Amino acid sequence: MTTIAKRRSRMDYKEFLIDTLPDQGDWTEEEYLWLTDSTNRMVEFTDGVLEPLPMPTKKHQIFLKFLFGAFHAFLDPRGSMVLFAVLRLRLRSGRFREPDLLAVLDAQDPRCQDRYWIGADLLAEVVSPDKPSRDLILKKREYAQAGIPEYWIVNPLDETVIVYRLQGKRYVRHGRFRRGQQAMSALLPGFSLSVSALFDADR
Repeated sequence: MTTIAKRRSRMDYKEFLIDTLPDQGDWTEEEYLWLTDSTNRMVEFTDGVLEPLPMPTKKHQIFLKFLFGAFHAFLDPRGSMVLFAVLRLRLRSGRFREPDLLAVLDAQDPRCQDRYWIGADLLAEVVSPDKPSRDLILKKREYAQAGIPEYWIVNPLDETVIVYRLQGKRYVRHGRFRRGQQAMSALLPGFSLSVSALFDADR
């Protein structure tokens, strides 16, 4: 096949996909699940709309590795479970997110389904520079509405860790922790991590 023929074949295939796939706003949950089962792209979903996420940077992954290690060391011996992205979380009908870190107090929690989770006790996000409001505002609101008891925001932009706890249907700030401090959990008595060690993990 000539170069021109190959290029035309690729163009025809792209046109076929564009004609076949649903329009933005028309995707169903099953179509979203099929797509994310079939690709390595990180994609979230809200009411028929696909929301592609940026690929994590090395720094993002180093911070997430440190965070996961700290939670895993604390939770695993207590019969709890913590996992990290990419794992889909269904917040409600028509809304899926892919948090950086998900934890449940009981490793046998029936919400921890194999294909995706339908709830969690603690979530954490490492803020991405492309759109900080996604983690700082949007997901904070959505996770509170979904009844997630605790939400951690690791923000490399100002080197802070903010911990929110659920009060009624809203989050209240449990603490905003900086270098030289220990970030502490409201949900997990006795758990803390060094903010300085966290942000020094990429050095």
